[in-house]
Amino acid sequence: METYKWKGPLLQDLERHRMIRQLVGLLVTDMVHATDARLKASGAGSALDVQKLEYNVIGYSEEMQRRNRDLKDFLYAKLYRHFRVMRMQVKAEHIITNLFNSYRAEPLILPDHVQAWIPARGLERTICDYIAGMTDRYAIEEHERLDDPFLKP
Repeated sequence: METYKWKGPLLQDLERHRMIRQLVGLLVTDMVHATDARLKASGAGSALDVQKLEYNVIGYSEEMQRRNRDLKDFLYAKLYRHFRVMRMQVKAEHIITNLFNSYRAEPLILPDHVQAWIPARGLERTICDYIAGMTDRYAIEEHERLDDPFLKP
């Protein structure tokens, strides 16, 4: 695997995509080789034999499992739990919670085609499905429309 040198705050898109492709390629190749080795070592002759084994046959090598764990630990510490990411998560939860509560308090503010789902799905399931189908931008705009009485509906 190539070693990448830091080139500033952002990697070029092409470099980032190439790095991701290489990482995925490494993971897939390792899994194929490790699985092949486990299959051969197990002596299983059929799919039924594999199902009877007391351990998983498909998986990474021990070395790749360690590297994968290190990567996940790094990503959680430096990316997923970064204060800016956490702030955005709290904001997103706030928006979704407010949308849900607004729709539940007054279902008539849901679009007509969404209101039509309520008899079959129930109110809460309908609201959840509707919110789940929203893009981030639409959810933010909808939240602003419901929260600000001076914005057009």
